[in-house]
Amino acid sequence: MTTPKFKRFNIEAYRPGKSKIKKFKNIIKLSANESALGMSPKAKKIISKKIKLERYPDGKSQDLRKEISKKYKCNFNKIICGAGSDEVIQMICQLFLKPNDEVVVPQYSFLMYRIYAKIVGAKVVFAKEINFKISNKEILKKVTRKTKIVFLANPNNPTGTYLSKNEILDLRKKLNKNILLVIDDAYVEYMKNFDYRSALDLFKNKDNVFILRTFSKIFGLASLRIGWGYGSRKIINGLNIIKPPFNVSNLAQLAAIESLKDNKFIDSSIKHNLYYAKKIKDYLERFNIFSNSVSANFLLLDFKQCKYSAKYFYKQLKKKKIIVRSTEEGYHIKNHLRLTIGSTRENLAFMNAVKNILLR
Repeated sequence: MTTPKFKRFNIEAYRPGKSKIKKFKNIIKLSANESALGMSPKAKKIISKKIKLERYPDGKSQDLRKEISKKYKCNFNKIICGAGSDEVIQMICQLFLKPNDEVVVPQYSFLMYRIYAKIVGAKVVFAKEINFKISNKEILKKVTRKTKIVFLANPNNPTGTYLSKNEILDLRKKLNKNILLVIDDAYVEYMKNFDYRSALDLFKNKDNVFILRTFSKIFGLASLRIGWGYGSRKIINGLNIIKPPFNVSNLAQLAAIESLKDNKFIDSSIKHNLYYAKKIKDYLERFNIFSNSVSANFLLLDFKQCKYSAKYFYKQLKKKKIIVRSTEEGYHIKNHLRLTIGSTRENLAFMNAVKNILLR
């Protein structure tokens, strides 16, 4: 029997943060930057109700887009929803890129930018980072006549560093106006740094900036797969032509609407993250494990000055039923690990494990 021929891709497949350890149950997962406090009680309440799953969802996510527009004071008609912001990234690549176009991404950046760009045949060009921080200078050096999109997350995943308000404005100013700047605001709610501003605040009315948002992080709806994008009316109209007809489930839309209304839960999540990120960062420094300044809900741990390697530490944590993210897979960052800030119980268990491993 012959299998019909299909396209071959020279792409390193995305490997998510591990969620299981053989032979162990009830593990502590600190590998995927998920919400420390889970989801809003309001979202839980709506999910527990009887929802008609036999009907197709609203293909335009109108009620959700209205709630997003109200919450963030932005234009309802410039919003598109997707099955996670991943799907919106995919649609942007499909809309803008053709074979041999070029896309510039930071050296260490969310892997799906490069994967979706390569799938449509574009060339991915990597801009060096300086001390694990995105560099405007290095991005601009990589721009050519073939560059169609510059992708970046701010703060950046997996490094946890960020561009200030002035730096991000300067980048847009110096880029050719015909290049689309796509800024991923996935971790925006966690950012309380005085010199930071969200892309939505800065570029709400810019036609050559496209902004990504997600409900997978602070809102705790990762399993429901829901995100959104914000851009010019022309871009949104173009995306709506190629968007799958019922891409966001009814359950996801309802849960997202309720999550946006729950300011109390969001405030609690932010306070929890700031408290434990600082506490864990300070604690690890006692053992010569250093990291980025607190920004999002994770830390990039550097083992250069530690008596043990990241690889050894990773294996020892697994023995204690704790999973963190290896940065060698996909990101190719050696002797580092990415640690998600977890719940109070998870964070205390992690800190206790650190003590037991490093004070042997």
